[in-house]
Amino acid sequence: MTTATATVVESGMNGANTLVDEDRAARWRAVAAATGPADRETAEAGLRRAYEQAGLSAPERIVWAGSPLAATAAVLLLTGQEERLPREVAERAADMLRAAGVEPVASAVGASVREAVRTHPWARARRRLHDALGPAGWAGRWALAAAPLWEVTRALTERVRTGVVEALAPDPDSGQGAAVRLALLDAVLGQHDAPWLAAVADGAESDPLAGLAAVARAAGWWWPYEKAVIVAERPVELHRDEAGRLDRGDGPALAFPDGFALYAWRGMPVPAAFLQQLGELTPDRIREEENAELRRVMLEHYGYERYLDESGARPVHRDETGVLWRIELDGDEPVAMVEVVNSTPEPDGTHRTYWLRVPPQVRTAREGVAWTFGVDADTYRPERET
Repeated sequence: MTTATATVVESGMNGANTLVDEDRAARWRAVAAATGPADRETAEAGLRRAYEQAGLSAPERIVWAGSPLAATAAVLLLTGQEERLPREVAERAADMLRAAGVEPVASAVGASVREAVRTHPWARARRRLHDALGPAGWAGRWALAAAPLWEVTRALTERVRTGVVEALAPDPDSGQGAAVRLALLDAVLGQHDAPWLAAVADGAESDPLAGLAAVARAAGWWWPYEKAVIVAERPVELHRDEAGRLDRGDGPALAFPDGFALYAWRGMPVPAAFLQQLGELTPDRIREEENAELRRVMLEHYGYERYLDESGARPVHRDETGVLWRIELDGDEPVAMVEVVNSTPEPDGTHRTYWLRVPPQVRTAREGVAWTFGVDADTYRPERET
C-alpha cells in the first residue's frame, strides 16, 4: 500500500509492519552527508552501547582523530607497523594517542573487535529481515531505502580510502600500501554506513543496531579494539555535483578539520595546485597539458563553446540538425561536439544554442544528434523538434 507520502508498508518480523518511507531515507541521506564537528557525547554513548550489545566490556579509552588519515596512522602504530609511516605522521599519531591515555605501541589496545561489534550484528539483522520479508521483499526494501544512497556513498568511501593510501604510502603497490589498505578495511564507517542502516536499523531503543546507528548519526569512521576505540571526526566541507560526485573548482571537495582534504572536478581526482590554474586558462595552455584527463577537466571548466571560438576551430559538417565541430588533441582522442539551436524561442524571442558532446567517430551532425537519442542517423526522423 502506498500513500501520498510514499510510505511503503511491508510485512515485518513477528507480524509487525516495517515502514520504508521517503522521510526515513532522507534522514539517512542527511547522516551520510553531514559535516561539522562530531557530537562526541552522543557518539561515545553509542560506542559503549554497541560494545554492550555485542556482549563486550565498554572500551577503556576513546581516541578522537581529526580525519580518517590520522585515525589510520594511529591504527598502524597500534598494530606494530610504525615503520610503514612517514616520521612526522607517526609522531603526530603518537602524540594524539598519548593525549588520550593510550601508549602508541603494539597491543596497547588489544585485538580488533570489529566482527563482534559490526559484522555479526549486521549479518543477524539482515538475516532476520530476509527471513521475514522473503528474497523479493528484502530486495524491494533495499531498493527503496538504501540503493540510491549506497551508490553515492560507496564511491565517496572508496575515494577517501584512496586518498589515505596516497597520503601514507607514496608507493601504493608496496607493502606499505597494503598495510594502509588493510587498516582502512578494519574501520566501521560511521556516517557512511548510512545505506545499510537505512535498510535494516528500525530506530527503536531495543534495536540490536541502536549503538551502531547512534555513532553513525554523530561521527565519522571508527576502529573498535578490546580496550579502546579510534574515532575520526566528520568532514567540515563536502561539495558534490548533481550526480553525487565530489566536485569543486575553487578548493577541496572534501575536507577534514586536521587538514586532510580531497580535490575533485566532477568526480575526477585532481591535484590541489591544478585548481588554482583554472581561472587563468587559455587555449594554448589547454593544448599544452600532457595529462589527457586533466586536459578534459580544463576543457569542461573553460567551456567547449569558448574553446572552439578562441582556438579558431572550424566546423567539419553542417546540416539541418546542427553543426558538427571537432577538436584535435595531441595524445588523446578528438573531442566532437554538435551545436544545435533550440527551435522553441525563449520569452525574449531568441533561440538558445546547446552543445552536445558526441563520440569522436561521429561524422555528421545528424549522426551526432541521433546518437544522443540512442538511434542511428537513418532512424532519426523527429516529427517535431522542441
